[in-house]
Amino acid sequence: MNTLRNKVQLIGNLGNDPEIINLESGRTLAKFTMATNESYTNSNGEKITDTQWHNVVAWGKTAEIIEKYVTKGKEIAIEGKLTSRSYDDKEGNKRYITEVVCNELLMTGNKSQ
Repeated sequence: MNTLRNKVQLIGNLGNDPEIINLESGRTLAKFTMATNESYTNSNGEKITDTQWHNVVAWGKTAEIIEKYVTKGKEIAIEGKLTSRSYDDKEGNKRYITEVVCNELLMTGNKSQ
């Protein structure tokens, strides 16, 4: 059961081109947002689409693949884990962020327009 702990799987579309950061250590970091959509019919019979946005980061070889092949609007499937962290913004306010750390990537071949 340990393999089921803190595991996230998402299929969605990139909201922007990935931000690629090459660190002094030689490691590569990719950061991007990903939208997932869920549709349902409300009590009035109207189709409603609910979009959720996810912050995603990837390291190393996964980040290098993202840099070469993944662009805004592209549909991908990812697997990873949730992490939370905090930081101080420019005004000194503490901010909190939850991210998916992607360790597997599948390009589905579909593109949203």
